[in-house]
Amino acid sequence: MKKILVANRGEIALRVMRTCKQMGIATVAIYSEADRNSPHVRFADEAMCVGAAPSKESYLKIDTIIDVCKKLQVDGVHPGYGFLSENAAFAKACKANNITFIGPSVEAIEVMGSKLAAKQAVSKFEVPLVPGTDQPISDVDEAKKLSENIGFPILIKASAGGGGKGMRIVSHANEFEEQMKLAVSEATSAFGDGSVFIEKFVTSPRHIEIQVLGDSHGNIVYLFERDCSVQRRHQKVVEEAPSAVLTPLLRKQMGEAAVQVAKSVNYLGAGTVEFIVNAHLDFYFLEMNTRLQVEHPVTEMITGIDLVKEQINIARGEKLSIKQDDLKINGHAMELRVYAEDPENNFLPDIGKLEIYKTPQGEGIRVDDGFDEGMEIPIYYDPMIAKLIVHGKNRQDAIDKLKRAISEYKIEGVKTTLPFGTFVLNHTAFTTGNFDTKFVENYFHPNELNDIELQLATILTAKLFNENNATAEWEEKGNLNQASNWTIRNH
Repeated sequence: MKKILVANRGEIALRVMRTCKQMGIATVAIYSEADRNSPHVRFADEAMCVGAAPSKESYLKIDTIIDVCKKLQVDGVHPGYGFLSENAAFAKACKANNITFIGPSVEAIEVMGSKLAAKQAVSKFEVPLVPGTDQPISDVDEAKKLSENIGFPILIKASAGGGGKGMRIVSHANEFEEQMKLAVSEATSAFGDGSVFIEKFVTSPRHIEIQVLGDSHGNIVYLFERDCSVQRRHQKVVEEAPSAVLTPLLRKQMGEAAVQVAKSVNYLGAGTVEFIVNAHLDFYFLEMNTRLQVEHPVTEMITGIDLVKEQINIARGEKLSIKQDDLKINGHAMELRVYAEDPENNFLPDIGKLEIYKTPQGEGIRVDDGFDEGMEIPIYYDPMIAKLIVHGKNRQDAIDKLKRAISEYKIEGVKTTLPFGTFVLNHTAFTTGNFDTKFVENYFHPNELNDIELQLATILTAKLFNENNATAEWEEKGNLNQASNWTIRNH
């Protein structure tokens, strides 16, 4: 593999390209008109514009991207995360044109892309599942009866869902009918698929995921866990590895269960198996993300493994460079996603110009970003500016190092999640490890906007940034487990 096209933008495109360069592999960047001057475009050996600013007119145009691959004679495509990374049609198109898709098989993407299909696949293996239905359900009366048998509270979930879309918690039977209709409607609107299923709602859950790697020779390993429980809008903001609550025995059990999930679809490449863990440390399979995760750097920091390098070598047909017994946890790593958002206003995106942009430096500090000082944060994409990652000798050392790094990170021109990161790191619930996915709900109480005010504020923000004064609409998308994507659409 001598030339790789990175079908993405920003920090993940840069991160993939850096590993390619270290491996002596030429890189091709694609970019939208809004990203013409982005660092990932300048860093690549070759670059080509694929369309207008909206992602559906550029980064999601499969035929255009394939044409670029053929024109520039690339050997492989790395999709990063988001956009087309879990799009089976894109993987098929690559295969049909003899371009190596640096990721799993089409079949694995399709199975794990449906929460119901994923549950059915792993049910044949020894993987704990949350009690619930294993088939889509549409009859309200039947669904209500099943929910009463499972026991409230229950969770109605969209089969094709992500990012909290098509998801409703129901605490009492008299709420069920209304909440199911809302879930089906939202799922249909967001994904074009109104299929929903029902699960027992796990109270006080932690969101813990296991990184796996699989090669084409039947080898699968797990690279320990990441705790991603500090979230807003069902999407992660602070991640760490290892978890503060897992025992060595539980870590081994969850790791082996993750390997079984990967085996259920003959998994190839880097993937993440997500679990929810209750207050009693019982764990249940949630879903599998068939791509690199935003938070993959914390795993790299504690294992010393370059996950992108492994992805490329696996795609080349090589065997894994490590065995399970070779893997050890070294210290502790934490990541803060630095978003252009205002935590004081319900994490509303705050788009603008990076008037000042200075990153922290020092041993054990890593910044994966895709912006330079003076650049505008585009309104068309995910508002993440960077990922701030630290590695310490233990958890407290990592907390202290991340607090220092945040204090040295200078961003002016937009509101960011840096102050929120400081709040988290100083909170007793976090420092003691006694927290769950309701951390924001339970402890972070800024001046909140009500729902109507929030909708009006987002529409007004979009209009202010619409140069053509056309009607604008902000749309938050659950981008395959990523942070929210914000796009502007002209009508």
